[in-house]
Amino acid sequence: MLVVNAKLKIPLREFRFQFARSSGPGGQRVNKVSTKAELRWNVVRSPSLPEPVRQRLLAGQRRRITSQGELIVTSQRFRDAGRNVADCLEKLRAMIEAAATAPKPRRATKPTRASRQRRLEAKQKLSQKKQLRRQPPE
Repeated sequence: MLVVNAKLKIPLREFRFQFARSSGPGGQRVNKVSTKAELRWNVVRSPSLPEPVRQRLLAGQRRRITSQGELIVTSQRFRDAGRNVADCLEKLRAMIEAAATAPKPRRATKPTRASRQRRLEAKQKLSQKKQLRRQPPE
């Protein structure tokens, strides 16, 4: 069971893991052992995910989602498959947690009097600088 927060839990049976040979250093062992973990999860069909969270996850992770709606997370940080699986699950948990928090609505504000004054002064300074660059009238 992948526990994202108190309300959101996803059973491990929804995930599919594949293993491949990892790139990078490792000597002769790297040619023999498949330690790179790839987690595949069908986000579109998952019954465990509330609809607003699903929409935010789909929007935020567009590059990782296939045309069939599968989210792919890979890990090859560690030299054994078990820790790479745990790393994949942790990456996925962080993604879902970020999607679970609803964005705060933006409240429109007006510029302060001081900020308007600073803006006008900056414009006047720039104008004076450009005035000094001009050729004097003949």
